[in-house]
Amino acid sequence: MNGKATRIELLSLRTPQMRAFHLSWMAFFVCFFAWFACAPLMPVLKGEFHLTPAQIANINIAAVAVTILVRLVIGPMCDRFGPRKTYTALLALGAIPVLGVALARNYETFLVFRLLIGAVGASFVITQYHTSVMFAPNVVGTANAASAGWGNAGGGVAQGAMPLLLAAVLMLGVDHALGWRLALLVPGVLMLAMAALYWRYAQDCPQGNYAELRARGIAIDSGKKGGWDSFRAASANYRVWLLFITYGACFGVELFIHNVAASYYVDRFGLSLGSAGMAAASFGLLALFARALGGWLSDKVARRRGLDARTTLLFVLILGEGLGLLWFAHADHFALALAAMLAFGLFTHMACGATYALVPFIDRKALGGVAGIIGAGGNVGAVAAGFLLKGLGNLQLTLSVLGLVAVGAALCAIAIRFSADHKASEQALYDNALAN
Repeated sequence: MNGKATRIELLSLRTPQMRAFHLSWMAFFVCFFAWFACAPLMPVLKGEFHLTPAQIANINIAAVAVTILVRLVIGPMCDRFGPRKTYTALLALGAIPVLGVALARNYETFLVFRLLIGAVGASFVITQYHTSVMFAPNVVGTANAASAGWGNAGGGVAQGAMPLLLAAVLMLGVDHALGWRLALLVPGVLMLAMAALYWRYAQDCPQGNYAELRARGIAIDSGKKGGWDSFRAASANYRVWLLFITYGACFGVELFIHNVAASYYVDRFGLSLGSAGMAAASFGLLALFARALGGWLSDKVARRRGLDARTTLLFVLILGEGLGLLWFAHADHFALALAAMLAFGLFTHMACGATYALVPFIDRKALGGVAGIIGAGGNVGAVAAGFLLKGLGNLQLTLSVLGLVAVGAALCAIAIRFSADHKASEQALYDNALAN
């Protein structure tokens, strides 16, 4: 496996594998924090820009729409340029609209900045790519899920931290009109700092950086197909599109909940901005352990029953998500709604982890394309949910429909099958990794 790690040593930064692990989840955390920093402040922004429900729906759609395109191209870019250069560029360039949103003066300019900020959501693909090329088959599911889960928690932290940050700024005597702008500068500064760290301390794969390896004529274990070839190979694989749908059903719902949860608790249950933010944050903070749990379980069942067990687990998790979402949609009291959100949130995050525990086994020669297309599925799901809400005009009804859609999408997981040759090849790689 060309130096891929067979163990996850959390307290170590000595190896390039563990540096990549920690840097990738921290970069994703910062990006996710920046991506959803505006969401918990929407009750304030609604008054600032006199936003209508239709305009708020457009903003929520814009926040996740552009990520679809960027995720499709960012995976092949990792194959071509390596995750180190790709991540550094995304962090540095993505910081521009994150900082710029503080300059928004009306609905139109805010919408444009929110659209551009969505590009940083592609950070997820790079994180999953980087851990996939650094870890062996016996632990790659856990590594992918843990790095994604801890990074994903940035969205939950943003839900709770941004209202507190705004409150701290207001305590200094600043008014609301300037306070939210100052608060939103923090994520942009964090992104620039993370870009510098990634460039300085990360490397592309266990052997080194892609450009240097290619210059020396050394074969790269991942990224054998780059750019368009990677995308074309991935798009021709039916398993990729089935996972595209399942990821839309789990991560798409997650993104949708991040955008609407705080406002939902304010409007439906009359909570204060701070209390609603903390309630919404509890959903995102499940990612701290639930994604990793999904990946760990996927690795665990695969050791006993192979690749097919990974798909069966994914089916069970998405089914549980759909049923829990239906419960959440019909909860009439805050306590019940919070319990239901935590229940379906657990299944949702675990399903996300179990999905990307499968990604490294779909097509190793086109890993970037596979990761990018499946990652884009999450945003397609979020955009579809946004349009559904806009069309129905009722959040509870929208949540009910999404629950039914998730139940149906679970069937895609059990439709994924692998040939005997593919299973034998993966088993050989697994045995070889443990032997070394």
